[in-house]
Amino acid sequence: MSNDRLGQGMIVRLSKLLQRSGKRLLRSLVVVSLFLGAPTFADSIDDAIASPDRPAADRDRDVNSHPAEVLHFVGVPVSGVALDLFAGGGYYSEILTRAMGPEGTVYMHNNAAYLGFAGDAVAQRLADDRLPDVVRYDRELDAIDLPDDSVDLVLMVMTYHDLYYKTDGWDLDPDTFFVMLHRVLKPGGTLAVVDHVALPGTGSSSAQDLHRIDPAYARMDIEDHGFEFVGSSDVLENPADPLNISVFDPAIRGKTSKFVYKFVEPAD
Repeated sequence: MSNDRLGQGMIVRLSKLLQRSGKRLLRSLVVVSLFLGAPTFADSIDDAIASPDRPAADRDRDVNSHPAEVLHFVGVPVSGVALDLFAGGGYYSEILTRAMGPEGTVYMHNNAAYLGFAGDAVAQRLADDRLPDVVRYDRELDAIDLPDDSVDLVLMVMTYHDLYYKTDGWDLDPDTFFVMLHRVLKPGGTLAVVDHVALPGTGSSSAQDLHRIDPAYARMDIEDHGFEFVGSSDVLENPADPLNISVFDPAIRGKTSKFVYKFVEPAD
């Protein structure tokens, strides 16, 4: 067979292969670009955390929260848009805005229940316009009105398990929740989830009494809802955590073992 005919045959076969697997290839390229540290990711995370303007209480929390390691793993978009979902007092919102730069926007989200939990911390965090690129975004999940495909990063820190916590006045629908995330996240955008580890095999049941969730269940659930798993970090693991007591137990509060997962919004 001539080299020309051989080359043509290879081109035809390659074309057919790409037609069959083009969608999968495109998704893989998105994931690879995230791992390689796309140029849209901030390299100013350490400087943001070292800022002398951060509150003293935040610096104390850094010891156990390891925000630098978490955010270096997750990736922070320069001049992008981040949604700190159920942000509480805004610990991560402040770090994100400092790392993203003055062209970035951070939506510091809370609903009524989380505002009650945060108390005065939200107002104190934003007093005197000290974080001008952080938007206070108080609303229930069904009222989130961010534009379609507008968010580069959704951050959920110790809040994912609340999708499976039920009580008077708190009963979220996970399916509706994930539809909203898919709507607002850009193709290739990041969903980062940090949460308290529950015992293996417990599924979502520990969310109710212990405010924990089985990491294997969490990954399966989020993938089943259409997100692509990128990887995990063990930076917040604590072997001393028995995993079977409430996260509010004084013996473990603030020191629970946590998983750190990174997912991406599919590119198509």
